[in-house]
Amino acid sequence: MSDAIASVLSQIRSFQAQVGQAGGVAPPSAPPAGGIGPATGGPAAPSFGQTLGDALQKVNRLQSETRTLQAAFERGEPGADLARVMVAAQASSVAFRATVEVRNRLVQAYQDVMNMPL
Repeated sequence: MSDAIASVLSQIRSFQAQVGQAGGVAPPSAPPAGGIGPATGGPAAPSFGQTLGDALQKVNRLQSETRTLQAAFERGEPGADLARVMVAAQASSVAFRATVEVRNRLVQAYQDVMNMPL
């Protein structure tokens, strides 16, 4: 059970680092040994809710761009070739599946925590 939670936490940290690098925001630093919070007095790291919201917006944007590219291909526009359409469709599919998997793991972690004996 603790391995599953540790795995979910490491995936969340990895995703936050990716989002931070893409958005120009530094990933959160480790808390100091005796306290809570970032080790430096710099800007606060994005919250989990903000990170999750940004990820959902990115998935939505990928799906929207894919629909636009598919429509352009169906109309026969010169810039929309089949390879670009297929790559965009696969990218949005992978992003959606990853989001669903994160959701499933968060739900499982929540259920594990709720079922822990007191």
